[in-house]
Amino acid sequence: MSELIIVLIIVVLGLALVGLGIGASRRARRHTEQVSRDLGILEIKPADIEPPEIDAPVPAEPPEPEPERFKPRLRDRLGKTRAVFAGAFGGLLGGGNIDDDTWDELEEALILADVGVPTTTRILDDVKARVAADKITTVDGVSGVLQAEIASLLEAGSRTLVCPTGEMNVWMFVGVNGVGKTTTIAKLAQRETAQGRTVVLAAADTFRAAAAEQLGTWAERVGADLVRGQQGADPGSVVFDAMSAALSRSADLVLVDTAGRMHTKVNLMEELKKLRRIVERTPGALKEVLLVVDASTGQNGLAQARNFAEAVDVTGIVLTKLDGTAKGGIVLAIQAELGIPVKVVGVGETADDLVMFDPTEFVAALFDA
Repeated sequence: MSELIIVLIIVVLGLALVGLGIGASRRARRHTEQVSRDLGILEIKPADIEPPEIDAPVPAEPPEPEPERFKPRLRDRLGKTRAVFAGAFGGLLGGGNIDDDTWDELEEALILADVGVPTTTRILDDVKARVAADKITTVDGVSGVLQAEIASLLEAGSRTLVCPTGEMNVWMFVGVNGVGKTTTIAKLAQRETAQGRTVVLAAADTFRAAAAEQLGTWAERVGADLVRGQQGADPGSVVFDAMSAALSRSADLVLVDTAGRMHTKVNLMEELKKLRRIVERTPGALKEVLLVVDASTGQNGLAQARNFAEAVDVTGIVLTKLDGTAKGGIVLAIQAELGIPVKVVGVGETADDLVMFDPTEFVAALFDA
């Protein structure tokens, strides 16, 4: 009996303790709520917690298209040469009849543009004959005849850079120091690689310390392969190795940079002849021998062209710096006196400014006010 009483007492005491615990918990909760209200703190229940807002992914904007490249207009780049012609025609084409002063002023304009005396004489003789045959008596009629005569003079010769697919193609570049030969090679290499061709550059100017380094820098930029030798090495070995490399790699085009020698040095011309013979050991491989001429040198450029043509049979002229000179008439002199077509002209600093020469556009640029 006493044991039962003890058990009941324990149960009663347990229930009492549980009740006291629940009561204390409720009082503590009410106290916490009161303190929270007094401090201005709102109790946040789990159900009240809103999931964080996740910003929807912003669609990536499409990359801006590269600006369309436009071929530079010769009219915009021949300002100085055009000014020479405009200066003459400005006084002539205002009207009046043809007289001796008309021909004198035209002759002066052509010579100032560095057309040269022989070519100027030829052009004016043909214009005079045409004017007489067509019975043109006014100055206004002379301009059209002169334009037609200059255009006719520039018609002869192919201006295409030859590079057929499936063949070994070698373009040799010759010219004196400082005309922009290496830069021209780089720009043409960039153009050819952009058209999908595989290009090998041959650094055959082994006499100038910085030549190979400069060409190597350009080769990395345009994605071309470079073949070079040690300074002072035989240029012929570089050309041979470059052609062998092109053959093993199935490359489309080899561009050969040669030493920028002074054209009056006979032994240097003999070196260029040797390089040509090495290339010609592969029948049909030599497609172009391009003489690079600085347009600002004027008649001296004509002398260069004459000497190089005699040595290595130049197939075309690359005329650089045409945009910065008033001596653009050298185009006519080279074509008329040597029969060598100007194939490429440089009219600015970028690769896009090295453009194929268009005779029709050139003539229009000279006479377009």
